[in-house]
Amino acid sequence: MVFSSLVFLFMFLVGTLTIYYIVPKSFKNAVLLLTSLIFYAWGEPFYIIVMLISTLIDYCAGLVIWKWGGNRHIRRLALIVSVVMNLSLLAVFKYSGFAFENINAWFGTEIDASKLDFLGIPELPINTLPIGISFFTFQSMSYTIDMYRGEIEVQKNPVSFGAFVTLFPQLVAGPIVRYSDISKELNSRTIDIDKVYEGIVRFITGMGKKVLIANSVGALWDTVLADVRTGSPVSAATAWLGILAYTLQIYFDFSGYSDMAIGLGKMMGFTFPENFNYPYLSKSVSEFWRRWHITLGAWFRSYVYIPLGGNRKGLPRTILNLGIVWLLTGIWHGANWTFIVWGVLYGVFIILERLFLGKVLEKLPTLLSWLYTMLLVMLGWVLFASPDIGTAGAYIADMFGASGTLYDNTSVYLFLNYGVVLVFGIFAATDAWKIIVEHTEKRFPAVVHAAMPICKIAVFLLCTAYLVDASYNPFLYFNF
Repeated sequence: MVFSSLVFLFMFLVGTLTIYYIVPKSFKNAVLLLTSLIFYAWGEPFYIIVMLISTLIDYCAGLVIWKWGGNRHIRRLALIVSVVMNLSLLAVFKYSGFAFENINAWFGTEIDASKLDFLGIPELPINTLPIGISFFTFQSMSYTIDMYRGEIEVQKNPVSFGAFVTLFPQLVAGPIVRYSDISKELNSRTIDIDKVYEGIVRFITGMGKKVLIANSVGALWDTVLADVRTGSPVSAATAWLGILAYTLQIYFDFSGYSDMAIGLGKMMGFTFPENFNYPYLSKSVSEFWRRWHITLGAWFRSYVYIPLGGNRKGLPRTILNLGIVWLLTGIWHGANWTFIVWGVLYGVFIILERLFLGKVLEKLPTLLSWLYTMLLVMLGWVLFASPDIGTAGAYIADMFGASGTLYDNTSVYLFLNYGVVLVFGIFAATDAWKIIVEHTEKRFPAVVHAAMPICKIAVFLLCTAYLVDASYNPFLYFNF
């Protein structure tokens, strides 16, 4: 079930919020836990077991760390169990297929990675990735790590802890919410009409991004990628239009989902961390990753980069630490060589910017540093979105004229059909709209305050109309 679906909007969400607002405060976490499990089970009921195992492990580990706080060995053992078990779940359900596929290719074996026959557990459906497993395992594991560090208080109530891990607004695609982010609100939160209104506005904004922009440009990307995969000649203009479409699609798809999640959180009394800050305005790769998927970057910084020593142990160690973080970032995103190469590519350029390139970029005109960043980001998205390295290589070659054709009838046709939404998407990916609204609000506050609800209602109605007939409504980050 995705947020941008009629079933979610008019059945699940309405029913959940109705019950949630009616029940006393002491039952709200129980309602959240139950409805979140229903939400997750909608796609694949079996994988509730995986989520509950992760939840139970970290809940018990937290209790052990709290109970035996004076015994360093027991505390460390509880932490190790939590980390190993969570990473094992990721390894089995997300990466085992990829691992055995490569083992079969390298050594000529015939291990069936779709089942765990080799462990004596037949028919376990690991061929289908549990939705959001990378998010909820990281979120749950961070609780145990923070408990071990003494940065948070223990959560003794299993229902409240379960509600934290399974919280459906950000369960399957983030933002990654650490326990410290919402610990106070989890135990006691206030729901008022102003916060609910803010949540509704934020949710509709995100839905507009997802449905009206991401879905529209996504169809263009799918068309061009399909031609490349079949070996059809693709002009340079067509290839650039396709990757521009994907660049916009993944941003509005993911940031739109984050907006919807943050909005839902507000409706329920929670304040989730922001996840995006106009990343396509960045003038370096390092800046891009400070603006894109902010909560993931914060997670890796807190639990990998800093524990490895960060930048405190000299330049060679800093370079090594950055390399490890970006290799893991690529692996985290998916079990495919394309993600690994994508992560390594970003790691290389971030290291180069740390060494000398960052200072060069600061001296360049803003336009040139921005063009450098967007070129690398778009090339990175080719890797990210391609099914294999060969397809990515062929696509990049077409971008730079491998077909021998600069533009053709296909590129003209695609531009005429998608040009308006592409231009609007580029505009909406900047902070220009925000600046315009803020400037107008200063001069005509009454007009803006009156127009804003009307605009949001219009966006909601447009999204609903689109979804009634839509057959194309993917959500990219469900894959992670």
